[in-house]
Amino acid sequence: MKKTVLIFLVALLSQWHYGQTITYESETFQLKQDIEGKLDLLWNVIDDEFRYFVKTEDDTVIELKNTRGAANKFQEEYKTVLSDLTGWDTSKLKLTLGSLRQFLDDYNASVDSSYTPVSKKSKLGLRLGFSGGVTNNPFVGNPDNALAPLLGGELEIYEENKLPRHSGFLQVRHSFETDDFEYSATELSLGYRYRVINRESFSIYGQVKFATLNFTNATFLDANSMETSLSNTAFDIPFIFGLGSDIKIGNKGYLTIIYGELFAVFLENQGNFPTDISIGYKFNL
Repeated sequence: MKKTVLIFLVALLSQWHYGQTITYESETFQLKQDIEGKLDLLWNVIDDEFRYFVKTEDDTVIELKNTRGAANKFQEEYKTVLSDLTGWDTSKLKLTLGSLRQFLDDYNASVDSSYTPVSKKSKLGLRLGFSGGVTNNPFVGNPDNALAPLLGGELEIYEENKLPRHSGFLQVRHSFETDDFEYSATELSLGYRYRVINRESFSIYGQVKFATLNFTNATFLDANSMETSLSNTAFDIPFIFGLGSDIKIGNKGYLTIIYGELFAVFLENQGNFPTDISIGYKFNL
């Protein structure tokens, strides 16, 4: 019987917004407070529709609307409301959370030097890493549980801020053939990391490889005890889970330790306890 092991090691945390209940035009809403400043931004999805509100310092709440008028043309009332409140040009403002957040962030920061902006323009950062270690190729038949040398390289992609928790990575790794285990593989993979512990000096993360492309070579004895060589190329969506840690070295570098293949959702462990450990170095580009 095929064994399927489902173990969740990656803790996913949600970002919480302070909420408040308001009554507006005889209706009561539970709204998320996205921005708190001279002008507050409140919003929620109500009856499958995004609804946005602005609250002034005297607790006056005004809905930001964009209703259709004559000839089915949008009236863009929200632009007039925000122009009157701020005195700013709103001609290019869109009725979306991102656009409203950026507009009100900029306005609040301009009238209050102590205001801390909620949103920042996102910028992608890159880290290049190299590592080496050993693996027992846990998802391949390996009767003697032989270890093989492992080399890898990766490009990690993240959204730049002080302490990014989320990142994606493109990885290439090669496990070498040995005298004890005549099997080698080159793997290209696409994955995601979430930093459960995230500090300036070090982080600990869970990772998952969503998609892999493997180029393998193996030598084995067939049913007639004849030595046979086989090469294969395979694309999989295996969901391979692992753990890792980055320890900061200098301003831009990190010592990285990765336990790359603990278990997979759609690949079966071949009977050996997973041994897939690499140590390496990565640096910001």
